Parts: sequence; structure tokens; C-alpha cells
Amino acid sequence: MNIRKSILIRVYLAFGLMVFGALLVFGKLLHVQYVDGDKWQTIADSLTIKERVVEAARGNIYSNDGSLLATSVPEYTIRFDAMAIPEENSDVFQSRVDSLAARLSQFFGDKSARQYLTQLKEARAKGQRYMLLKRNVSHQDLKELKTFPLLKTFKEGRSRYSGGLIAVQENKRILPFTNLAARTIGYRNDEYRVGLEGAFGDYIEGKSGMQMMQRIAGGVWVPVSREVEIAPVDGSDIIATIDVNMQDMAQRALEKQLIQSNADNGCVILMEVETGEIRAIANFTKDTDGVYREKFNYAIAQGADPGSTFKLASYLAAIDDGYVDTTTVIDIGNGTYKVPSHTIRDSHAPKKSRVSVQEAFEESSNVAVTKMIHTHYGNNPSKFINKLHSWGLHKPLGLQIPGEGDPWVKTPESRSWSKLSLIQMAYGYELKLTPLQTLTLYNAVANDGKMIAPLFVKEIRNLGNTVERFEARVINKQIASEEAIDKMQGMMRSVMTNGTGKRLRSPLYNAAGKTGTAQMADGARGYGARRYQSSFAGYFPAEKPKYSMIVVIRNPRNGYYGGSVAGPVFKELADMVYANDLSLHQNFEKRHVNSKGDKTPNTLVGSKEASSKVYAWMGLQVNNWSSLTRPVKDSAQRSTNVFSEAQFTEGVVPSVLGMGLMDAIYAMENAGFKTAVKGKGRVVSQSLLAGQKLTAGSKVLLELN
Repeated sequence: MNIRKSILIRVYLAFGLMVFGALLVFGKLLHVQYVDGDKWQTIADSLTIKERVVEAARGNIYSNDGSLLATSVPEYTIRFDAMAIPEENSDVFQSRVDSLAARLSQFFGDKSARQYLTQLKEARAKGQRYMLLKRNVSHQDLKELKTFPLLKTFKEGRSRYSGGLIAVQENKRILPFTNLAARTIGYRNDEYRVGLEGAFGDYIEGKSGMQMMQRIAGGVWVPVSREVEIAPVDGSDIIATIDVNMQDMAQRALEKQLIQSNADNGCVILMEVETGEIRAIANFTKDTDGVYREKFNYAIAQGADPGSTFKLASYLAAIDDGYVDTTTVIDIGNGTYKVPSHTIRDSHAPKKSRVSVQEAFEESSNVAVTKMIHTHYGNNPSKFINKLHSWGLHKPLGLQIPGEGDPWVKTPESRSWSKLSLIQMAYGYELKLTPLQTLTLYNAVANDGKMIAPLFVKEIRNLGNTVERFEARVINKQIASEEAIDKMQGMMRSVMTNGTGKRLRSPLYNAAGKTGTAQMADGARGYGARRYQSSFAGYFPAEKPKYSMIVVIRNPRNGYYGGSVAGPVFKELADMVYANDLSLHQNFEKRHVNSKGDKTPNTLVGSKEASSKVYAWMGLQVNNWSSLTRPVKDSAQRSTNVFSEAQFTEGVVPSVLGMGLMDAIYAMENAGFKTAVKGKGRVVSQSLLAGQKLTAGSKVLLELN
């Protein structure tokens, strides 16, 4: 019994000791957590260090004419080190914190001076060294912040105090011309690579740097030092082939016609014949609110039946193979051609039943081209298909930017091949080409048979030095004989003088082209929905081509023929390009404007340099030039143009009425004001009254018409 009691006593003692020990441990944990918790947390946090990636400034994208299409601008997160001034000199902090609060309130306008003062004093009381002041601060604003009390380094008697300003830089990508060629400029993220940004991202992005970060109390990460350990290496610049002025013209002409025809979408591409450089590429989609926006690059990605613009390939093949000549006669009867289970019809009744090959091409006869191809290739369709393949029409162009649609040119071995396939292909069905792939063929005809791949980027530069230069890549040195190309060029010129494009003629220059109208399939409904694709492809000037162009407009509701829907875009853009490209004007320097009498040219207010060149070319005398000029009416002098100075002073609102957009922005920004723009044309009103003295950086709205 005694032994049993002894054992029980020992068990109770051991259990008691265990409970007591557990209570001690639990009590210590409570003490550590709730009494010394802040102390140990601070120690633990102070020992936690990690690396922060410092983003490199991305390279710029420039247009062919040197304009900035895309750039990175620095933005800063501004924080405040409330303990930059030591505790023993708190009187220095107290004497300046009111002024800082007032300046911050006035500068940002988001809080009252009292709110800022309370925030700053609380940060000082809590010993905060990384208090958030403001995000998304511009570089210009940062420069001004560095002059504020307590944020700048300053001297107090014999003491020198470091400023409390901490600026963490981030880079923001902006497009100075907003939506100009936005889809071609593109973007790059973790999921998608679009346009130039996506294709050349490895060059543009540069190499990131590294900065050591330390976690302090409260889980806030702060830089170990204000200097980065490994500096980032900025990205390289891209020189694109896009011309800003031509791009602007293209977008205006396309958007206007899309609105007028009430179409679903459309695109236009302008390419330089000899080099293959894309000068303009515009794509618009009708959004849910009825506004046309650039949402998809139809020009390079949308494969579809090209329709009648493909007839150029059919005629060129038959002429090159020696089956027909421009004078060969084809019997088109009443404009219908019956084939097994199908009837081919022309869009309008022919004026005569027998036409030459050239006349058939001029009027875009479906019957003529199907009869021609069926007669000469019906027993050997592979010969026709092999011709198309020899030109490379079945292969992607291998563009410099991603997203190219795959072409589809079927063969007799294709599962979908039928007795109708060759006939349908003759006038642009049962195959798929993107607008740019079709334009590349037209450009080859304009280029005397030499087919080259389109170029979007001509050069990569780093710190002003050329890293890589891109030249035209030849796809096919000679797609057809010189004789066949010459005849094809003549037939395309005759379309504009005698055929479906004659309404698009210009009295100033000759163009060559081909209209196209194709029915669009609508899923399971097939072609029964009566939806059309209107197109026009060609080049100018016809005698010595410099530019080729294609316009494609899909599902227009106000008309659908290529000549009346897509053609006007071709003409408007070609007219504007011709007017602006002085290399197309022979002996231009010998031309003079008759300025006698009461008529003198209308002049926008603008730059001296640009105006002086124009007036010199016109042979007009000009007096009293200034850097910005404004015409002055002078009844005594009608044969000369007298100008008075339109000077601007920083902080004083200048008058920009009558100016073009570029000159107006130049004047406003040099006077220190930020501009917002509404409309197109020349400035007709400005929201700030000229002559007012205002704070630099004030915003002014310019309305153009």
C-alpha cells in the first residue's frame, strides 16, 4: 500500500511539474507576443532583405519622319522620411512642417493644409521613414517638389540636413499621337505580343537593374540605400517605316468612308513600291456605341475571299503563259456563263457580247475571267495553281510583326476541291488572302515584277548608334515576264481611264488599279445573307509608281461596289499623298504662284521655317519674319505678305487662333501650358484668354475645326 501511494505521489508531482512548465512556456509566449512583441518584430523585420527589380526605361519607337510614336516617361511614387532630421533637432522640423503642409496642399490640391499637417506630424511622432505622399507624379512635378521645405537638403546654422524626399521611379508607356497606328505600334504583356512592341520587345525593353530592399516595422519595404545596386540598361530605339502625316491622312479618309457607308470594319495600307516600307496602315471596327475604333489589325490578320481584286492574278497568269493577249476576244454573251450546278453572272449586263481581254478586265467581267481560266487550265488546273504558288501566294509573308493570317490557296489535292474550284478561284473565291498579302502582289506588278516583303521597321538604334538595319527582302525576283508585267500595267491604267475606276481619276496624276466586290460568307447561312466586301487595290503615279495601296471595307450598308465604297478612300489618300510628297512633282522648283492683284494665298499662323520654304517655292516675297507669324492685312501691299511677330512669354497665355495643331501645341508648351485638343483642322477657340498670366502647367483646351 505504501509503495502504491509512493508511486501515485511521484506521478502527481511529475504531472504538476509538467503543467507548471507548460504554464511557464505559455506565459513566456504571451510576454514575447504582447509585451516585447514590437521589439522582436522590429528586429526580425530589420533582418529581412530582398532584391527589387528596377525597371529599365523602354526604348522609343520613332516614325520614318522622326516623330515619336511611343515612349516611356518616368512616373514617381513620392514618400517622406519623417526622421530625416534627427530627434535632437526637432525644432527644425516643427519650424518648417507648416510651410510644407501648405505647399503640398496647394500643389496637389487633394487635401487641406491642416490635413497634410496632421499627417506629417503623426508620421514624425511614430518615427515613420517611408510615409506615402503621392503616386503617379511626373518628372516635372518631382523637380518642383524637391524645392519644398523639409523635402530638400538644406543648411541650418552649421548643420546640414538631408531632405526627407524619397522618389521611387516607375516607367509609363505613352503614345504621343494617341490612336495613330496604335494597333501597329502594339503592346506586350505576359499573355500577348502585338505589333512592334511585341515583335521587338527584346530590343525595346532593355535590361532591368536591382535595388536592395529592407522590411521595416509594419511590413513596409524601403530601399537599403537611395542608390540602386545594379543600374538598369535602357532599351534600344525602333525606327518604324510609318509616316505620321500619311498615317493621319489614311485614318481620316478611312474613318470618313466607314461612317458614310455604315460598314462593320475596314482597313487601308499604303506601301512604298521600291522598298516595301509601310507608310500607313489603318484599321477601324464599329464599336457597340457606333464609334469606329482600332481594335483589330484586319490588314495583316483577316484572311478572306479577295473577290475581283484577285482577277489580276488570273489575267497575269494567262498572259504570262501565252494563252491570251490584251487583244484576245472573249465571248461573254449576255453576261452569264453556265457551268455544272452553277451559273456565273456579271454584276451588270454587258454593252456587247464579244470583248477583248483588256475590256473584260476594265469592266471586271466575271464571265470573261472564268471562261478564260476554265478554257486554258480546265484540263490541267495544277498548272494554274502552281503559277500562284510560284509567286508565293500560298505562304505567309513573314512579317516583322506578329499576327499575320495564313493564306489559303487550295490545290486539286485539297479535300474541298471540286469541279467548281478552279472557276471560283478565277474571280477570287475558294481561297483566302489578307489585304496585305493581296497588296504585295499588286506592289510586285508596280515594281516591274519584283515581289518584296513588306517592312514595318527599318532600323534599331541604341544610344544613337545603329544596331541593325533592315532592307527589303525579295520573295520573288520576277513573278512574270517583263512583257506580261508591262501588259498588266497597261490594263490597270485603262481601268482608271475607261473602266470601273474612271470616276476616281485625278487631273493631276495617273493611277493604276482594280476594283473588287466579293460576297462574304456568314457562317451556316453561307452567302445568302448578302453581305459584301468592297475593295480597291492599285498604285500611283502610274508611269513611275512610288506608292501602292489597298482599301478593304467589309459589310457596307450604303452601297457595296468596290469603286464606289473603297475607291473614294484610295483617291482621297492618293490625292493627299501626292500633294504632300514633293518628289512626285516634276520641276516643282520652277513653278510660281501668280500673286498679282488682290489674291494672295491663305496662310495659317505657323512657324517661320516652314512658311519661308513654302513661300520661297511659290516665288512670293515675305517681310518681317518672326519665329511665329501672323498675316497682317495691308491694303497698300497686296503682292507681298507682311508679317508681325507673335511672341510668347512663359506664364503668359499666347493666342494660337488660326494655327495648325502642331504649331499651336508648340506655342502653348513653350509658354509653359499643357494642352488638350478637340476636333481637327485649325484652332478656332482656346479655353484660356490670350494675355492672361497664369501658373505654368495650367491646362488649356484647344478646339479645332
